[in-house]
Amino acid sequence: MVGIRDLELRRTVVFAVQTLAVAVCYYGAGRLGLIRRLVVEGAVFTPIWPPTGVAVASLLILGLRAWLGIALGVLLVILSITTLRPVALVNVVGNTAAPVCAYLLLRKVGFRTDLARLRDGLALVFLAALTSMLLSASVGVGLLILTGKIAAESFWPVWLGWWVGDAMGVLIVTPVLLLLRTARRPLLLSRWKEAAGLAVICLALVPLATRSTVSLLFLVYPLLIWAALRFLLAGSMLCALFTSVMATIAATDRIGPFARLSRIEVMIKLQAFNGTMALTALLLSAVIMEQRNTRRSVERACQELVEVLEHLTAGEAPPGRQPRDPDRGG
Repeated sequence: MVGIRDLELRRTVVFAVQTLAVAVCYYGAGRLGLIRRLVVEGAVFTPIWPPTGVAVASLLILGLRAWLGIALGVLLVILSITTLRPVALVNVVGNTAAPVCAYLLLRKVGFRTDLARLRDGLALVFLAALTSMLLSASVGVGLLILTGKIAAESFWPVWLGWWVGDAMGVLIVTPVLLLLRTARRPLLLSRWKEAAGLAVICLALVPLATRSTVSLLFLVYPLLIWAALRFLLAGSMLCALFTSVMATIAATDRIGPFARLSRIEVMIKLQAFNGTMALTALLLSAVIMEQRNTRRSVERACQELVEVLEHLTAGEAPPGRQPRDPDRGG
């Protein structure tokens, strides 16, 4: 009886700690996201909303029980920017329901957190990011209209900015968090040298591309391809994350390729760039990883076939099989 009570107490403590950790991470990501904001049609939104990525990653790692920590994190973010009103609870529901919907859809299609298959990358893009975040954007913008904070004719521009910001959080932040959870094996010395070279080039080229008055954003894509080919998802997503942050800073400061553009044009250009870059990094890495895994499976099958043929040639039974007894009929 005492053992059962201790087990229940331990589970309760673990659940409380996990809930608090998710809430703190969500709140911290929210504060980071609020540092850089865009204003469209009188509404303020973030081009990348990291908490959605934190929420989806938490659900994929901890399971459905993480929803309470997400709801608490949403509430903390709201309290940090405004006073709590009953109508704000609708936003809590919307911002909690969207990641939960993403988790349920991903689980339904057999999503694997290692993102080693193309189907996993496609599921994260189309189910978790683009489809599920429709819920949070619709609830949030609809609430702004109902409370009279924006005009009804401003629905679509504001809704688009909100939706893409939430989706970008899933596309960029969730893969990085899933990778950090599984990162264990250190690189070889030769790979560290190449990784350091790639990092130095990124640190020099990305700020130039995002701040130059000449449109040089296309220079980022060779870096993404290099990172994906040599360092798979870890390299490409870290490169994409850094580039998205630098592009967002340039857009909110209205400098470089985002200078002399209207607010809506800045939003469209930034979101289109971030979206295509994240899609390129995620899907290209998934394709490369899937091809490598397929090649390794074929190599293992060929090696096993060679071993079987060698045993048969030597007149021995293949590994794992008993030799046939001639005195027994079969």
